[in-house]
This record gives sequence, C-alpha cells and structure tokens, in this order.
Amino acid sequence: MTIPWMDPIKFGGLYGGIGGGLLGALSGLLGGATAILAKSGKGRTFIHTAFTTMLLIGVLHLIVGIYASVSRQPFGITFPLLLIGFVLTVVFAALRPVVDKYYP
Repeated sequence: MTIPWMDPIKFGGLYGGIGGGLLGALSGLLGGATAILAKSGKGRTFIHTAFTTMLLIGVLHLIVGIYASVSRQPFGITFPLLLIGFVLTVVFAALRPVVDKYYP
C-alpha cells in the first residue's frame, strides 16, 4: 500500500457523509424539478444539462475511485468515491431516457 492521500477516517466521514448527502439531496431536488417542469414542457434544456452534469460527476467519481483502488488506497478513501460514482452514474444513466420520453 502506498501512502494514503489523506486520513481515510476523516475523508470517509466528511466526503462520503457530507458530500454524498449533498449530492443525494441535489439529485432529489433535480428529480422533483424534473417532475414539475416536465408536465408543462418547460426547462427541457436546463434539465438535460443538469442530468448530463450529474452523470459526468458520477463518472468522474468512478474514475477517481477506480484509480484509488488500483493504487491501493485505504478502504475509507476508495469506498466513498466508488459508491457515489456508481449510484450517480447508474441513476442518471437509467433516468435520462425516461426524462426524454416524458418531455413533450
């Protein structure tokens, strides 16, 4: 194992807990905004841009998490990155076609 990038306990608790919680709350707000705006057909560009941005954030987390795992970083560093990346990537990749279908 190489030298950890940072303290795994603090990183896992702060970034995984606070960062993941904030990204999850933002995702929920985006889902609510999508449901409200899709009914009236407004905000299509904003919603698509936000979905793409969240998908890219998820992919970026996955890439950094895989790199951390390959470089043998501690579990407290790799797990939050991989978990956030996996959840954001799967959720926004799966919901993008649904949003495209329900926008008029």
